[in-house]
Amino acid sequence: MNDEILTLTAYFAERERTNDRFLADEMLHLFHDQGIPASVLLRGIAGFGVSNVVLSDRSLSLGESAPVTISAVDHPERILALTDSVTAMTARGVITLRRAHDLPSPLPANPEDVRLSLNLGRKQRVAGKPGYVAVCAVLHRLGFAGAEVFLGVDGTVAGQRRRARFFSSNREVPLLVAAVGTAAQAAAAVDELPKILPDPVFRVENIGVCKKDGQQLADPRELAGTSPFQKLTVRTAEDTLIDGRPIHRALIEQLRDSAHASGATVLRGMWGYLGTDRPHGDRFPHLARHVPVSTVI
Repeated sequence: MNDEILTLTAYFAERERTNDRFLADEMLHLFHDQGIPASVLLRGIAGFGVSNVVLSDRSLSLGESAPVTISAVDHPERILALTDSVTAMTARGVITLRRAHDLPSPLPANPEDVRLSLNLGRKQRVAGKPGYVAVCAVLHRLGFAGAEVFLGVDGTVAGQRRRARFFSSNREVPLLVAAVGTAAQAAAAVDELPKILPDPVFRVENIGVCKKDGQQLADPRELAGTSPFQKLTVRTAEDTLIDGRPIHRALIEQLRDSAHASGATVLRGMWGYLGTDRPHGDRFPHLARHVPVSTVI
C-alpha cells in the first residue's frame, strides 16, 4: 500500500482575485468540489512577494491585504489532478508541492528530523480542555523541539467546506498543529494521540534542523539534494527582539532588501512552545504577544 501523500500549498495576497471572486474563495471552492479531505487557510501577519512590498498587520492600508497561505493534503493522484486548475487561477503567488507520509504507516527510512502535523477542529475538546492544548502537552512531554498551533479561517474537513463566520461557534473550522522532532518522537506521538483524539490523521515529512537554541547544526546547502528549491522555516517567539525589533520583522525586511529570497510569509501561532518552554499562548499583561511565529521563506 502506498502511504505517500502530497501537500499543495499556495502563497498569495488575501485580496488577490480570479474570475470576479477572491482567489482564496475560488481555491477552497475547488477543494470542496473535489472532496479534498483536509485543507486550511491561514492568514499571515507579515510578508512580501513578487511586488517586493512588505505587507504587515501593523501597516496595512485599506487598499492592501495580508499574506495568506492555503494548504491541501491528499493522496498524490488527487493533488496532482488539482495542480493545473490551481496554477491557472493563481496569477500572482507561489505554489509548492511537498511529499509526506500518512501515518500510522511505517515511517520513512531513517529520518533524523521530521515535521509531524495534523488538523483539528477549533472547538474540539479533550478532557474538558481545547484539543490543541492537550495535543501540545503530549508533544512537549515526548520531547519535541517545538510545536505550533495555527488558527484557520477557512478550509475543508472530510471534503466539506468549513469557513469561519462572525456569528457562529465555528466549531468545525480547521486549525493546524505542526511539530518538529525526531522520527522516534513522532512514532511515540502517533501511538499516544489516538487514545485522546477520534480518528486523527497524521502527516510526517523529512526535514533538516539547521539551527537550534543558537547552535548551528547543519548547512542548508548540504540538505538541498538535487532540487534547485528549498523551503526554510525560522521559528521564533513574537516578542523576541533583535536591535529592538521582533526577529520576524527584521528578517522580512532584510530578506526583502537582499537577493536571497523571492518571497516570505510570517504565520502567528495561537499556542505552542519552543525548546524547554512550556506550551503557552499570550501572556497578559505583556504588550508584545508571547506566541510562536514561523517565517516561511
